[in-house]
Amino acid sequence: MEEISSNNKDYQTHVYYLKFALQFADYQVDELVDSFNHEVNNKGWVGMRAYHDRALIDEFIRRGIDVSCVHNGHSTWFNHHVRYNIFENKLETID
Repeated sequence: MEEISSNNKDYQTHVYYLKFALQFADYQVDELVDSFNHEVNNKGWVGMRAYHDRALIDEFIRRGIDVSCVHNGHSTWFNHHVRYNIFENKLETID
């Protein structure tokens, strides 16, 4: 189970987090979903990935999209691909 923790708020001021946050702010929702799905079952781990993944989840949340199927407020799981349910404004797992 891949997860990232959001216990440390210092990540939000890190240059890599800010880079990804600005990038994701320009994305359409389908591009955010594609970016999430690209990370599913990715076993590689580098420090920069944590900033990418955290900024991605934060962008969904910033837009008011329900991410409860992959994020519990503390950790995020990349075990399942997701789709965006526009009618309920939420992510849903699809596998």
